[in-house]
Amino acid sequence: MKTEAQASKSSLTSLSTEIEFSENLHEIQSWEDKSTANWHQMLRVSESQAFKARVLKAQAWEIQASEAHRRASQTRHTSVLEVDATQALKQKPLPEKVQVTEKEKCEILFTRPCWSNKIEYILTQVGYSMKISSLWHFFILWLHNGGCSFLIIYILMLFLVGVPLLFLEMAAGQRIRQSSIGVWKVISAWIGGVGYTSFMVCFITGLYLNVINVWTLFYLSQSFQFPVPWEKCPLLENSSDFDPECARTTPSLYFWYRLTLKASDRIEDGGSPVFSLNLFLLVSWCLIGAFMINGLKSTGKIMLVLVPAPYFIIFCFLFRSLLLEGAAFGFQHLMLVKISAMYNMNVWCQAGNQVLFALGLGLGPVVSLSSHMYPSTNCLSDALIVALVNLFTMLLVTSFSFCVLGNWATVITHRCSEKNAETLVKLVAMGKLPLEAQPPPNLTANPTSVFNSWLNSLPQPIKHMVFGYVTECNLEKQFLKVKEGPSFAFVAFIETMSFIPGSVFWSILFFLLLLILGLNSMIGIMQGILIPFQNTFSSFRKYTKLLTVVVFGFMFLCDLFFTRPSGIYYIRLLSEYWIVLPIIIIIILENMAVGWACGARRFLEDLAIVWGPPASAIIRWLWCFLCPIVLVALFVITLIRLSLKSITYVAWDSSSSKEVLRQYPSWSLLVMIVLFLIVILPIPTYFVYCLAHRISFTSTSQGKPIISFKSLPLIQPKPSKEVHKEETL
Repeated sequence: MKTEAQASKSSLTSLSTEIEFSENLHEIQSWEDKSTANWHQMLRVSESQAFKARVLKAQAWEIQASEAHRRASQTRHTSVLEVDATQALKQKPLPEKVQVTEKEKCEILFTRPCWSNKIEYILTQVGYSMKISSLWHFFILWLHNGGCSFLIIYILMLFLVGVPLLFLEMAAGQRIRQSSIGVWKVISAWIGGVGYTSFMVCFITGLYLNVINVWTLFYLSQSFQFPVPWEKCPLLENSSDFDPECARTTPSLYFWYRLTLKASDRIEDGGSPVFSLNLFLLVSWCLIGAFMINGLKSTGKIMLVLVPAPYFIIFCFLFRSLLLEGAAFGFQHLMLVKISAMYNMNVWCQAGNQVLFALGLGLGPVVSLSSHMYPSTNCLSDALIVALVNLFTMLLVTSFSFCVLGNWATVITHRCSEKNAETLVKLVAMGKLPLEAQPPPNLTANPTSVFNSWLNSLPQPIKHMVFGYVTECNLEKQFLKVKEGPSFAFVAFIETMSFIPGSVFWSILFFLLLLILGLNSMIGIMQGILIPFQNTFSSFRKYTKLLTVVVFGFMFLCDLFFTRPSGIYYIRLLSEYWIVLPIIIIIILENMAVGWACGARRFLEDLAIVWGPPASAIIRWLWCFLCPIVLVALFVITLIRLSLKSITYVAWDSSSSKEVLRQYPSWSLLVMIVLFLIVILPIPTYFVYCLAHRISFTSTSQGKPIISFKSLPLIQPKPSKEVHKEETL
């Protein structure tokens, strides 16, 4: 009887323990299943309280699993706790107690770091989107594709395609709370390979974008001289004569190709990395590493300074450029409208591609940065803010760029007219031209206007003789000579700085602007590389600083390839021809994952649990219909354009000291195709794997809120009525 009493007492104690922990678990679940109105208050709980809640849940899960395993060995009956444990472990056999403690408890107790506040998060997204290459590409497209007509097309593409896709990436990152690699596996396993593709594309993009920071640092170091070295040609050693190679061209062009890049004549020409650039390459990576070594907390504080600072410099340039000679001519081209551009499919395609690149879609940093934001934040408003700030920045930069370019074209044309006048005076003095060909002496006020008026008033025979000795000085043609690429900023723009009084001050200010913009975008890109590493490999979470140093050191070694004399030609090959197709493919698959595999309606309804009322039905319609059609059209048109277009690059010809147009060799095109296939390979690999294992195309959590297993579920499905009754009993 004593033994039976002890056994009965033991069973009652066990039953009370079960009921106690069942109630604790039910309290936690009911606490998580509150109404939407209580969600905002719940998410404001401090991190320590959230951590205690996770600890309590992990302890409850551990004890439930051990009790269920013990009772299963004694009896064959299934208890309520065994049902809960089985559901928690996805219908798999219950492992040993040690396995549950070390694996599952570790995953639950992993606390994902979050941004200190929303301002730091928004500024980081804005800084990432303000890439230097996107800014000057937007200016070139405006200049050569219809002026304000291109702006109208761009705004339409921005709000119909850009903002919905940016909202899609932000929402996926916030809701699932994983990096760009893991988030698409949760949404649809069939499209899980797109995360690895975006990671590799982000890695390659970060390599060649940081080289722009290297060039900027080199120019910035040379700006503390008077006069600046690109204002005049250098003298030969032990001589008073100028370098003949520089005398045949402009000082700014000579400084860019011969002194900065030490560029080769062809892409086939190799050579070791340029030592002066390698030094600044190390400085650039050290700067970025210093900003990111302490994680999101320090990065957010740094972005509070780095992102607003460029706007002060941009406004300084805007006010100064309006006072320059020729600024009115540049402003006229800014306001030019060509109606024919509205019916040009090529313009629409370039505007659409520019939207994708300007917002930084498809590379992964948007998803990775959003995964560290509190899920209570409505990222639809965040997407609108980032898109509008990005557009506003490009409009400011484009406005003062047109004014500066107008001054550049005016000064170059004036100098051309003055040089023609000097040539004619010498020819008349030598007797090769008649006295009627003597130009007027008063050319100082407005050389181009006075010279052209005098030239047009000449008799036709004498005019024909004059044109045989002088070059044409056309302001309009000179204005349109600006080419796409780094030479726009490092040749035409800095040449204009040398024309302005106080050229040293404005040169330093200009290169500070380029450097800050470049560092901002590189911080976002590197977050898109480091965060997936930490999320995919849990061991890296303990050694984040060591991971940062190793990744930055490896990328520094890879970047040495682009600092060679032929490195500029490879950068143009990647940025102008290669990157566009992988980006479009990645975005198409991301849109397909959310719009079709997961279901746009279900995805938005899941977000509404946290945010309140669901997003507008327009977003769902854009995700499911308009965005896929536009993206596929962009892919097809871009592919046709690249196949029909001659793949060329602008090279430096040292024999003539001029820029020449050369065609890329066949082996470089083969390398580009192989690199494209390598980065795309994970997508079909995951597709074949899921097809072989008969994995469903749609999300595995159909009918349930989409959650990430590696982070503590924020929203759990409510328990059924039967289980609730058993727990009560």
